[in-house]
Amino acid sequence: MNAADEFLRVASDYQLGALDTESQHPFTLSLSQMARTDVGEAVKLMHQVDVHAIRQMQAKSAPLADLARAVAATFDAGRKVFLCGCGATGRLSLSIEIFCRMGVLPCPDPERVVAFMAGGDLALIKAIENFEDHPEHGARQLEELGFAPGDLLIASTEGGETPFVIGATERAAELSANHPWFLYCNPDEQLVKAAVRSKRVIENPKIQKLNLAVGAMAVAGSTRMQASTVLMAAIGFAFLHQRDPENAPKEVLQLLRHVAHCDGQFLLPFIKHEAATYERGAFVLYESDRFGITVVTDTTERAPTFSLAAFEKQDDAAAPASWCHFIMPEQPDARAAWRALLHREPRTLEWPDVRHAAGAEVLACYDFSAQLVGRREVRTQGAEHLPFRITGGADEVLWEFEGLRARVDLTGVNEFHAHLLLKMLINIHSTLVMGRLGRYLDNLMTFVKPSNNKLIDRSVRYVRLLAQRRTGKLPGYERVTRTLFEERAKLQPGEPIVLKTLAALGVTV
Repeated sequence: MNAADEFLRVASDYQLGALDTESQHPFTLSLSQMARTDVGEAVKLMHQVDVHAIRQMQAKSAPLADLARAVAATFDAGRKVFLCGCGATGRLSLSIEIFCRMGVLPCPDPERVVAFMAGGDLALIKAIENFEDHPEHGARQLEELGFAPGDLLIASTEGGETPFVIGATERAAELSANHPWFLYCNPDEQLVKAAVRSKRVIENPKIQKLNLAVGAMAVAGSTRMQASTVLMAAIGFAFLHQRDPENAPKEVLQLLRHVAHCDGQFLLPFIKHEAATYERGAFVLYESDRFGITVVTDTTERAPTFSLAAFEKQDDAAAPASWCHFIMPEQPDARAAWRALLHREPRTLEWPDVRHAAGAEVLACYDFSAQLVGRREVRTQGAEHLPFRITGGADEVLWEFEGLRARVDLTGVNEFHAHLLLKMLINIHSTLVMGRLGRYLDNLMTFVKPSNNKLIDRSVRYVRLLAQRRTGKLPGYERVTRTLFEERAKLQPGEPIVLKTLAALGVTV
């Protein structure tokens, strides 16, 4: 059985186009064109999508008080709180643990907050192919990290259907009478029709559900933006108010005020200049200490979203340099940089079948220390690397990039809210940089990397949608799937799988 046959055999489990998170947002139907012709208006529209999402979250925020109580009760019992996710929700889970270790979020002992994502810590900066399609991997990671009776799992999945996260959640419900929480961003009625695995979780009385459906993303399916923002906010607010749980829902209104006030118009010259930097063949090195985990998350997520080269593996001389890279120039080597970013030792997967992709030896080959500068100069044959610094004191965030400088006033904003605001701002920034470079069409992820079953279906769906819009005819699912797999086998780094498949079908975009 070839790869296309294997996917088609299970494709019905991953046909998720009816979900809100996969739909096109009406505000941004012309986002790619606007990014090139009126970037100020594009920023305005993306900001409106963020504001709208937080307003929708506010209407669903009452259960945050119960989540806060669950966190407090777990700590009071001397037990641990585990957090898990996959992709963007995996990164937000790791971020919550890091915020606890930094003192941004309160907890009695940082060692009692344990976060993991599909593929281990290396997946923070590099997607581990196909890992999220396996529920048994989620259960196994949970158990190997020491999850025990009385412990609490807070699991998040933007779509509500990720097999890895569901596997971890169901196993937690079996192991602990402290019922796990399952946070997601699609309406229940959509999920129970779309995926049996989601229906199973929603109907399980041993799992606490928190539905934070906030509608479509600014770029269809790009849940690294609004969905992951509201999920991170929800979990963080539960930690913030574990001792006054009734105030956890009220925190959403405070966030809404901060977001509404910061419209992001200062981003315009930064967006234009970074896009122009890549157009002339130069590279960007993002620096941040205070906001390291938030900045590295955005720079990492550009690769799978827009089919860019990922952070390069340093022992692979043939690996192309990523357009942008995160760097901690004060750290002397890769191991020190990982410890500084995570505020602990890295956790890797040493399973015989995945060690080659997610083990400690592989993680050590991904370097964002001071040594990165020299290595990239060699890799790019002396090309220009421009520093982009995001720093700031207690009441401000400073953006600095090759003569451009902007200050975001954070007076009266607590540190967790500051990270949320920065997340939204840098998501807008990177999305519009990529829009100016043509890395998506309208508000569809035409450069999406089909690295798991969900993303394969999304790619097939976009090919069919665009073909129908251009020709008036909807090509068959199986035909498009087989063509996509043929094109994927020939795809070069940075090429758009959706557009290549359309061309192979004889459709001109």
